[in-house]
Amino acid sequence: MNEKKIKDMNNLYKYLIAFLIIAIVSPVFAGNKDRSGQAGASELLINPWARSSGWGSANMASVKGLEAMWGNVAGTAFTEKTQLIFSHTDWLKGTGTSIFAFGLTQKVGESGVIGLQVMSMSFGEIQITTGSSPDGGLGTYKPSLMNFAFSYAKAFSNSIYGGLVVKFISESISDVNAFGVAIDAGIQYVTGENDQVAFGVALKNVGPQMKFSGDGLSFKEIVEMKGVDQGYTFDQRSQGYEIPTMLTIGASYNFIFGNDYNLTTAGTFISNSFSKDQFALGLEANLKNYVMLRVGYTYEQGIWDDIETTEKTNLSSGLSLGATVQVPINKEKRTSFAIDYAYRESVSFNGNHTIGIVLNF
Repeated sequence: MNEKKIKDMNNLYKYLIAFLIIAIVSPVFAGNKDRSGQAGASELLINPWARSSGWGSANMASVKGLEAMWGNVAGTAFTEKTQLIFSHTDWLKGTGTSIFAFGLTQKVGESGVIGLQVMSMSFGEIQITTGSSPDGGLGTYKPSLMNFAFSYAKAFSNSIYGGLVVKFISESISDVNAFGVAIDAGIQYVTGENDQVAFGVALKNVGPQMKFSGDGLSFKEIVEMKGVDQGYTFDQRSQGYEIPTMLTIGASYNFIFGNDYNLTTAGTFISNSFSKDQFALGLEANLKNYVMLRVGYTYEQGIWDDIETTEKTNLSSGLSLGATVQVPINKEKRTSFAIDYAYRESVSFNGNHTIGIVLNF
C-alpha cells in the first residue's frame, strides 16, 4: 500500500472516530422506541428524492450528486458540473398529502460543490373547527411545512469526501409558526481497484429545540376589576420540542460486468433517536446508464408481527422499488435528461410514490 493510501486511511479513521464519539456522547441517541412521537419536524426524515428512495435509502455510502444532500452530503462532491432535480411525492397515497422538492448542485473550483435544496409539504385545505362548531363551517386553513438547505462538500483526495448541510425549518398555519435550524455532516470513503467499495457515515438533523409561537396561542378574556369589566389578552407558552436526530452508517459494493453493466449492493444501518432503529438493504442494476432498476427492503424490530399486537414506530419500512430512464443529450459534454420513479411501502395507507426529473449539464 503506497503512502497516499496510508494517509487516506489514517484520515478516514480520524473522521470515523470523531463521528462515533459525537454519536456516543450525544444524549439524543437513546435508541428508545418509547420516545416515539416526542419529537417534531418529522418531515426531516422524509426522503423527497426518487433514486435513493427506490431502494429504501440503502445507498447512503455511495449516494452521489444532489440526492446526497438528504442522505449523506459527502456524495454531492461527485457532482461533475451542474445537476438540477424536480421531484413530486404522493405521500401516503389516499391522504391527499403531497411533497414538492427542488434542488441544485454546482461544482465550484477543482474539488468543491455547493448545493441548494427546497422541500415543501402540502396537506390541502382543512376545515376550521372549534368547541362550539366541531363540524366546521368556519372556513379552512392550510398547514405549511418547508425546509431550505444549503450545503458544501469537498473531495479531500481521490478516496475521501466530506460535506456539511445547514437546514432552515419552517412549520406554520395562519397564526402559529415555528422556526428551527439543523446541521448535517457526512463523509464517504471510496476504495478498491475501480472504486468499487464505499463506506459512509452521516450525522443528521442536529440542532436546538423548536417552539411554536404566534397570535393563535393567545386568547382574550373579560376580567372584572373593582366592579369594572376590562379586556385582557393572555399569551400561552408552547412547550419546546426536539428535532429527530439520526445517525446512518453504510457500505456498498459495485460489481462491474464489462464497461456497460453494473450491479451495486448496499446496506445502511439507521439509528433513529425517537423511534426504532432500522436496517436497509438494496440492489441497483445499471444498464449502460440508460436504464437503472432498484429494489430495497427496510427492516425494523417487529415489522413482521401482527399490526394489532406490535408497535411500529417508523412510517416507512418494508419493500421499496425504483426505476430510472436516462437519455444523453450531449455525450461529449456529458449532459443528460432522466426520469426517476420510486415506490415505498408504508405501515398505513397505500404507500409513497415519487417521480422526479433530473438534468445534468
